Amino acid sequence: IEAWRNQPIEGEHAYVYLDGISLKRSWGGEVKNVAVLVAIGVNQDGFRDVLGIAEGCKEDKAGWSGFLQHLKARGLKEVKLIISDKCLGLIESIAEYYPEARWQRCMVHFYRNVFTLVPSGAKLKQVALMLKAIHAQEDRKAAESKQREIVEKLQAMKLGAAAELVAEGCGETFSYYQFPKEHWIRIRTNNPLERLMRELRRRTRVVGCFPDGNSALMLSAARLRHIAGSKWGTRRYLDMSHLRQMQDQPEATVGA
Repeated sequence: IEAWRNQPIEGEHAYVYLDGISLKRSWGGEVKNVAVLVAIGVNQDGFRDVLGIAEGCKEDKAGWSGFLQHLKARGLKEVKLIISDKCLGLIESIAEYYPEARWQRCMVHFYRNVFTLVPSGAKLKQVALMLKAIHAQEDRKAAESKQREIVEKLQAMKLGAAAELVAEGCGETFSYYQFPKEHWIRIRTNNPLERLMRELRRRTRVVGCFPDGNSALMLSAARLRHIAGSKWGTRRYLDMSHLRQMQDQPEATVGA
């Protein structure tokens, strides 16, 4: 497992998904949390790879910086877009190790953040439809126009905190508009990695509390290694020719 976890990362990975889960470990008679950080990517041929998994004491800047340094040292390169939830430590680490990459805030996680500021019931369903309308637009300019419209509607509904969050944070979910339209639905959320994380939670739940962080890491890594060798890693996920064609176009055309 350690040999697999530390093997060189070959080829280019334009899209990288990052996430972490917290597991329980017993330490000195106390139960403490240990974070397991995971990265997957889409390579130049459009297939998904498990890029790395590592232990972090917490999902903070130190943990994410060490993980990204680990990925970079093993050869992760040509990253165009990093998709994740909004974790301040992670965002700072991305700017340090992959400053050329864009960051896409997971659209689904953003919705959940907004929902915490909305009363349950009819208003919640209405707000969900309003948020989906923002990301149903044909380009970023139209999405920003719809965003301003939704902010005004939320303010009229007396949902000031939700309106403020949409006004300030929704732009962080628009990075996918700079990439091929054929890829949008799969690069605007962290769903590809979320499915793997659910499987890790299912597999580690039967253990309950691990004796140490390394045992939690080894079981999680073994499960990911098994998944990577299954149909998950042998099905083409995206047609990367669309991205190559976009990169060959003049900058003005891409911006438009």
